[in-house]
Amino acid sequence: MGMSTPFTEHSGVEHPIICGAMYPCSNPELVAAAANGGGMAILQPVSLTYVHGWDLREGIRYIRSLTDQPIGFNALIEKGSKKYIERMSEWIDIALEEDIRFFVTSLGKPDWVCERVHAKGGFVYHDVTTRKHAMKGIECGVDGLICVNNRAGGHLGTDSAAAMYAELSDLETPLICAGGIGSEEELAEVMAMGYAGVQMGTRFIATSECNSPDDYKQAIVDAKEEDIVWTNRLTGVPISVIRSEGYQQENSWMMRKWLSSRWKHSARMFLNFLSFTKLRRLEKGKGSTAKKKEFFSAGKSVETVHSVESATVIMARLGQSLA
Repeated sequence: MGMSTPFTEHSGVEHPIICGAMYPCSNPELVAAAANGGGMAILQPVSLTYVHGWDLREGIRYIRSLTDQPIGFNALIEKGSKKYIERMSEWIDIALEEDIRFFVTSLGKPDWVCERVHAKGGFVYHDVTTRKHAMKGIECGVDGLICVNNRAGGHLGTDSAAAMYAELSDLETPLICAGGIGSEEELAEVMAMGYAGVQMGTRFIATSECNSPDDYKQAIVDAKEEDIVWTNRLTGVPISVIRSEGYQQENSWMMRKWLSSRWKHSARMFLNFLSFTKLRRLEKGKGSTAKKKEFFSAGKSVETVHSVESATVIMARLGQSLA
């Protein structure tokens, strides 16, 4: 039996661990493998459909053929094009129709997601980096908060795990620590603070079921904490990456101007598309290894990642360490 927390009660999983949604790393096999280890694995619909080539409904059913454990859904709801919001709304309906009942919202105002998910008996957790964002999420009816700290991979916060817990623990809602968790020791430390669970990403990239390039996985295994830096060049907002020979922190002055304009959402979509296109070209053997590493997002938990293992084994081992 795993550790019981409000999060495990909401999600229906054995262990209070989330394999976070990752673009473009959340391939179906990884999601299923992490779920089979007893934790909550979150599918990323943009990654599933545009990167891995699945129709969303068929992709969910394929994951279901690989695991009978609960899985979750990541809804990126930042204001953007009308077409994108309509597509995300349709995807949420499909996920609910396919019996997904745990949702993680990122960016945007999640009130409409909460209304729809709660009507089906599900739960919504919301990504936050500040108390201001946390309060807005609670006002919208979210059931828990994913607290993204300054050790996270991907989009990162500015405060430590301890500082975020101290700032948000009075809100009387389950808090999930996101950032800097790669080992049993780090997991035990944040759970002892009072968190209801953790969200991990970097550790699950360096797994046999993740279909990201082997160079990416090896870069995570080889990297140390001091190798993790941040850049705006991938998405227009700070994102953690492994330092490389071609590393640059800021965008060109023209891109910065675009990102600060009324068309900032379009600028960020363009940067995401550009980064994905470059990564896919590099995966096909075009470009040097040094250049590849410019696009390797990872958090400071790389310090405790020493090998490529099965996501199922990692999830089960971490969860059992809490029992």
